[in-house]
Amino acid sequence: MERDAIRIHPQDNVAVALRPLAEGEAVSVDGQAVRIQEEIPFGHKVALTDLADGAMVVKYGAQIGHTTQAVPSGAWLHSHNLKTNLEGLLDYQYAPAAPRQPEPGNGADTFLGYCRPDGRVGTRNELWIIPTVSCVNRTVSRMAEEARRQGIQAGDGIFAFPHNAGCSQLGDDFETTQKLLRNLVKHPNAGGVLLVSLGCENNDLDHFLPVLGDYDRRRIRTLVTQDMEGDEIEAGLSLMREIAAVMAEDRREECPASRLVLGFKCGGSDAFSGITANPLCGRIAERVTDLGGTAVLTEVPEMFGAETQLMNRADSVDTFQKIVHMINSFKEYYIRYDQPIYENPSPGNKRGGITTLEEKSLGCIQKGGHAVVTDTLEMGQVCCKPGLNLMTGPGNDSVSITNLLASQAQVLLFTTGRGNPLGTAVPTIKIASNSALFHRKPNWMDFNAGAVLERGSMDEPARELWQLVLDVASGRVSTRNEENNDREIMLFKDGVIL
Repeated sequence: MERDAIRIHPQDNVAVALRPLAEGEAVSVDGQAVRIQEEIPFGHKVALTDLADGAMVVKYGAQIGHTTQAVPSGAWLHSHNLKTNLEGLLDYQYAPAAPRQPEPGNGADTFLGYCRPDGRVGTRNELWIIPTVSCVNRTVSRMAEEARRQGIQAGDGIFAFPHNAGCSQLGDDFETTQKLLRNLVKHPNAGGVLLVSLGCENNDLDHFLPVLGDYDRRRIRTLVTQDMEGDEIEAGLSLMREIAAVMAEDRREECPASRLVLGFKCGGSDAFSGITANPLCGRIAERVTDLGGTAVLTEVPEMFGAETQLMNRADSVDTFQKIVHMINSFKEYYIRYDQPIYENPSPGNKRGGITTLEEKSLGCIQKGGHAVVTDTLEMGQVCCKPGLNLMTGPGNDSVSITNLLASQAQVLLFTTGRGNPLGTAVPTIKIASNSALFHRKPNWMDFNAGAVLERGSMDEPARELWQLVLDVASGRVSTRNEENNDREIMLFKDGVIL
């Protein structure tokens, strides 16, 4: 029978409308009759009991804020009568949760990948053109366009990645740029790289190659455009042909799922992101880590208000302390700029039914499931410890997907309830939180998590999503971002610009 609203957790005193609810109608939530007091939009919250002024509102079995006035049963709860409980820095105590029992794998938990000499595995074998500085952004784009026009074949394709940095930066900001670019150049999905410099930038080859360290000079070639006599485009094409000849020997091999590094991201969330799409991703995070693989979760501001749940899943006191440092350091980042720590959710989130940061965060961390947290990562740090890794960084979509890319994730799972076409250099599986979005934007979406509500269970959709991950990793299926060439990077910047 079709439901009118859903209570996520037995302790919740709110439900989420599964359709627009009209004033005066009677609805049933888990057998409880509720008379609707006012029009409640799709995806928004309805009170299941009378709430006094200042009462705690509970969703996902946790507090998401408090009422700012008395709210009767059946009334709409949103920004006009619900406020966050969050403020300032907090002290944390480690209260380790009982570890979940890993699910056993089976012989089907493999994928076809490109095994690199350093032991990593790529899910694609592409030739990437990466600028050391934004001044040559258009140059690298023209190189990729001309290579495709001339029919140069290089593995799974040739792609350029313009970005916003590389010069006029100082200190830690400049070091972060170099680390992020280093990790892109050495990403296992890049079977070859043409590194293009202007020649006079802060991040010229004299300063960048020492950061890059040892590299395969057959697969990674460099070009300084200011040093070229005549046409730098033709010089780049010549180098690409040489790289492509080396890549032509690469072949996919069967690899265990333990070699996967999966990145998880949400963007343009709605109230169903935390009910369907994000918990489905949580099942995938549990699956890959149970098999000895790695999951990476970022967007630190969207952990605020739910961070203790992650902290208590830490595998040790040391990991717990690293999570505390990551959370408080990012709060201090806001404080340094005299900005409110909890100025979130976004306008789009609010239109989709999310009111407070606690509510957004509790939905956001569902992407990690109940996997054990084994490590934290700084921006530009490669993940090396299997399990769930938490990466520092903002919620901004373009920056977050770049950070995940730099962590060496070979596939991203990106959930959205409002819709978002954004993708990055690796396959980005777009997961719609509701069926209406999936059917409205089939050119953006790869998977419909709305099936969770329609089928009344997460089990079969989780199996289907896991199979899609393996098929994408194996190259049997391309993602919408690949088909549309939605491949973006944006480097995090936090410092003086000269």
